[in-house]
Amino acid sequence: MHIEVRNVNKTFGDHKAVQNVSFSIERGKLIGLLGPSGGGKSTLLRILAGLETPDSGDIFINGKRVNDVQPQLRGIGFVFQNYALFKHMSVFDNIAFGLTIRKTSKAEIKNRVNELLDLTGLRGFEHRYPHQLSGGQRQRVAFARALAPRPDLLLLDEPFAAIDAKVRKELRTWLKGLIAELGITSIFVTHDQDEAVEVADEMLIVQQGRLEQQGSPVHIYTDPQTAFVAGFIGHSSVVEEPGRLRGFERTSLSSGARALIRPEFVEVGRQEEIAFPSASEKGKVRHIFFRGAHLELDIEVNGNRLSAHRSLDQVPLHPGQEVSVLIHRLYVISEDSATMVENPLKIDPLPVHI
Repeated sequence: MHIEVRNVNKTFGDHKAVQNVSFSIERGKLIGLLGPSGGGKSTLLRILAGLETPDSGDIFINGKRVNDVQPQLRGIGFVFQNYALFKHMSVFDNIAFGLTIRKTSKAEIKNRVNELLDLTGLRGFEHRYPHQLSGGQRQRVAFARALAPRPDLLLLDEPFAAIDAKVRKELRTWLKGLIAELGITSIFVTHDQDEAVEVADEMLIVQQGRLEQQGSPVHIYTDPQTAFVAGFIGHSSVVEEPGRLRGFERTSLSSGARALIRPEFVEVGRQEEIAFPSASEKGKVRHIFFRGAHLELDIEVNGNRLSAHRSLDQVPLHPGQEVSVLIHRLYVISEDSATMVENPLKIDPLPVHI
C-alpha cells in the first residue's frame, strides 16, 4: 500500500477530533474525504501532511513511518481552499517557489515550471500576478505550485470551495483528468457529495472523528454499512413506522424501527403505470419541483412524506392529485447499521381474484 494510517487518534482539549482511524490507499488513487463539518476531515489531512501530530497511531508513506518526519521532507504537496498564493509574486514565481527554496538550479526550475504551465493550461499567464487572474486560474496556479516538487502525495483541502459553481464543475473534470495523467496519489477534503461522487476513485466517510466506511462511490451508495452513511449519502426521507407501509407489514420490522427511503426507491403514477399494483398504495402529490432532467415529487403516503422522481416524458401529474405509490425497497436503520429490505409483495404478490 502507498499510504497507510493505523489506529490514529487526535484530541484537542475535550474534543476527540480523530478516533482510532485506520485505512490504506493504493498508489495513484484519487480519494475523496467526505463528512459533515467538524467530522475530522481537515484534521486527518493535516496529520498526513505533518502539520498536526497524532496523539497515538502511525502514518506510513511508501512503507516508511513518517510520524517524526518534518512536513517538508514527507514528499507531500498541499493545496489550500483559499489558494494561499503569494500576492507579490508572478504566476511563474509562485509555481517555482517550492523548487527555489530547495535550491534547485535555475535551468531545472524553468523547465519544470514551463512543463506545469502547459499541463495546467496557464501558458501565457506566467507573468501575471494573482489579482490579475480568475478564481479558477488562481486555483490552477495553486495546483501547479503543489506539483512542482514532484510530491508522492497530493493533499487538497476543499480546493473548490471558493469558486463559483460553473467553474467548480469544470475544475473537477480537469482535476480528475490531471491526476489520472500524472498517476499521483491524491486525497481531497470536501463536504460536497456530488463533487466526491463525480471525482473520487474511492471515498472515505468520516463523522465525529471516526471512519464510517471506505469504498468506491458506487459501493458506498448502494451498500452503506452504517446508519450514518445510509442517511448521509444521497437524499433520503426518514420514515418512523416503515412496518405500516404497503408490503412491509409482512416483514419482521419491529414497531420501533426507522427507515430511510431514497427517491429512486419510490415509483409514483397512475395505477396502470405501476409495475406491481398489488404492492402499491394510495398517496397524494403535495409539491412538484422541476430538476432539469426530471421532476422531483413530494408525496404523502400513509402519513409519511417521501420524495420520488418522475420522467419529463411521462404523463404530467399535478399537486393535489391522488396517485398510486410503490415503494420498491428501503433501508432499515439502527444505531450502527443499515439493512436493505425489498418489498415482499414484489416477490410474492397477493393473488388476484377474478
